[in-house]
Amino acid sequence: MPVRLNDPVNPHCPRPTRAMVLAAGLGKRMRPLTETLPKPLVEVAGETLIDRLLDRLAAWNIETAVVNVHHLADRMRAHLAKRTAPKVVISDETDALLDTGGGVKRALPLLGDQPVFVLNSDVLWGDGPHAAMSRLWMAFDPEAVDVVLLLQPTARAHGYDGHGDFLLSPDGVPSRREEGRIAPYVFAGVMLVHPRVYADVPEGAFSNNLIFDRALAAGRLRGVAHDGAWYHVGTVEAIAATEHLLTHSDE
Repeated sequence: MPVRLNDPVNPHCPRPTRAMVLAAGLGKRMRPLTETLPKPLVEVAGETLIDRLLDRLAAWNIETAVVNVHHLADRMRAHLAKRTAPKVVISDETDALLDTGGGVKRALPLLGDQPVFVLNSDVLWGDGPHAAMSRLWMAFDPEAVDVVLLLQPTARAHGYDGHGDFLLSPDGVPSRREEGRIAPYVFAGVMLVHPRVYADVPEGAFSNNLIFDRALAAGRLRGVAHDGAWYHVGTVEAIAATEHLLTHSDE
C-alpha cells in the first residue's frame, strides 16, 4: 500500500525504514488463551494482533520489522515465516525475558543506526487526518530529540484502566504525572526512537521507562497526542470489547 499523498515530509530526519514489534511477553493477563497461544497470535475480529501491526507497518512502507520472541517461540516463528511484507527478522529471547527495553537492546544489531519505530504488540489504533507514524516522524529532529512517544488521551483509551502516564505541553514536551494524580495521556505503545539511546544501558532486563526518563531529564523527549481511536487488548475481556468497538467505528 503506498504512502498517502497528504503525508508530510521531515527535512531533518530520513524516513524510517525499520521497526520493532515487542512480542516476547508471556501474556499472563490473557490466560488461559496464552497457555497454548502466544499473545501476539490472539485474533481480534478474525486477524491476529501481530498481523494487524505488521500490515500497518507495511502500509507505511516499513521495509524490515524486527520481532522478538520468547513464549511459544516456535509458533511465532512459524506464523511470521508466512509474511512477505514487511520483511520479518526474529530477535531471539528464548533464553530469558528481557522486558521492553532489554528486548530493544538485544535487537540493536538488527535495527541499524537510524530512528526506528518500536511498537507494543497488544495495541491497535486508527489514524486521524495524518497517519500516527507520520506524525511521530514529523516530530523527530535527531539534533534535539531522542524519543517521540505517541500519547493517547486517557479518557478515550479503550481497554486501559490506569491513571495515565504523562502531561503534555503545547509544544509537545511530556512530563510525568505526580503521585496520586490522574494524567491526561497514557503512553500508547508506539514510539520513534534513536537506537543510540540504548548504547550505554546495562545488559539484561529493563523497561523502556528507563529510556523515557533519561530522555526526559535531558530535554530530549517529545510526545504527540493521538487524534484517532486506540485500543489496548491486554485481557481476554478486552478482545470482545475491542471487536465490538471496531465493528461500530469507521475503521
